[in-house]
Amino acid sequence: MTKKLTTKAGQPWANNEHSQTAGVRGPVLMQDYQLLEKLAHFNRERIPERVVHAKGAGAKGVFKLTHDMSKYTKADLFNGVGKETPMAARFSQVAGEAGYPDTIRDVRGYALKFYTRDGNYDIVGNNTPVFFINDPLKFPDFIHSQKRDPQTHMRDDEMQWDFWSHSPESVHQVTYLMGDRGNPASYRNMNGYGSHTYKWVNKDGEAVWVKYHFISQQGVKNMTDEVAAKAASEDTDYLLHDLYDAIKNHNYPTWKVCVQIIPYQAGLDYHDDIFDVTKVVSHHDYPLQEVGEFTLNESPTNYFDEVEEIAFSPANLVPGIEASPDKLLQGRLFGYKDAQRYRLGANFEQLEVNRPKNEVHTYERDGAMADHQGNGVNYEPNSKGGPVEDPNVAVKPAQLHGETGTYKPYDQDFYTQAGDLYRLYSKEEQDRLIATIKKGLGSVDNHEIQVLETRQFYQADPDYGTRVADALGLDLDEIKN
Repeated sequence: MTKKLTTKAGQPWANNEHSQTAGVRGPVLMQDYQLLEKLAHFNRERIPERVVHAKGAGAKGVFKLTHDMSKYTKADLFNGVGKETPMAARFSQVAGEAGYPDTIRDVRGYALKFYTRDGNYDIVGNNTPVFFINDPLKFPDFIHSQKRDPQTHMRDDEMQWDFWSHSPESVHQVTYLMGDRGNPASYRNMNGYGSHTYKWVNKDGEAVWVKYHFISQQGVKNMTDEVAAKAASEDTDYLLHDLYDAIKNHNYPTWKVCVQIIPYQAGLDYHDDIFDVTKVVSHHDYPLQEVGEFTLNESPTNYFDEVEEIAFSPANLVPGIEASPDKLLQGRLFGYKDAQRYRLGANFEQLEVNRPKNEVHTYERDGAMADHQGNGVNYEPNSKGGPVEDPNVAVKPAQLHGETGTYKPYDQDFYTQAGDLYRLYSKEEQDRLIATIKKGLGSVDNHEIQVLETRQFYQADPDYGTRVADALGLDLDEIKN
């Protein structure tokens, strides 16, 4: 049976080709309600794009637990070998707008939402294990430096290099970004990382620290700047199309879910600060342990509903998984949900893609687009049989100490791990790294910026800094000072 066109209120729609007019040649009549509604809705079809990670691709799938983790966490999705949890994923670019080419060198966002029996659990990370900054106070400034110049409204290499050169904690991530992994060949061919350190707590109240790693079973593959530029010129949605086409052709991408498990006190005493997101924890000290795997096997049926309106937040934690003292993580716990309230409205978690699979019982009410609120009591405490708190899921207490103040990073060695990464690269990748830095930093006219940044590379590894100085024609004695 043919479906009949209606208005949003369900009334039959007589003619979708021609407006009501006064005679054949018009003018248009104000009484044409259907015309006015169509134009008014069209004017409001766009919502504010994400300030960061505006452009992305998404898919749905399933996470399967292959190794029971109940020894370390009471989180339901990690207990019981063989358990399957529905999930959704979104991969994205950090800096560009929604229409920006997705093969331009950039960090890629890597966000996962697990619809668990205890509510939604989100892991919101990147395709690199570290980040540029370690304090949330610097995040708006960092993002501003990656966006468009307020005068010219053009992307400006000098802005980002200026910020990085004055933020030495960024040198580790810059070395990742300017290396081969700054241009993944596809979303399917990149690893993902939870980035921050999190706390797992088991049913006995015992805690460990964990770091998440998502290992592509398609292998890690990257593209050169030349190949990336060609792809961008032919298809600005290259990475989006690749993921969509792979799933359409039943070539479902899979990732192993692994963790580094760090004993509680050993983490506090570790020689590097495990709560500093600009640093990694050595795999030699704490090897990867497999937890499970997830497969993406379903593309969105409507991109806006399932990718544009999906809302991730690292504050979406479930019993058995808790935040750590990581300063940047602490800031993100607020920032992400607040951004979604601005973009999508106060009731964004009532949207189907964000709605947990288990029942929701809350005293929050009303606001724009509120739905299915029922007639239950909306205050607490009450004598009306309203929902009550569950003390069994209380966060494990942590001891705090020290005087309040504004402190520099606890661990101010910004260079050792960047040097380790440089030396980990093959000679060929080192050559490409230097060439990429020459192209980017070399386009900056400001001599001070070039010197400050190259000095960071030199402190990471003398060969690294020397090669950049030679590539840019800088005086090495100035770099060493």
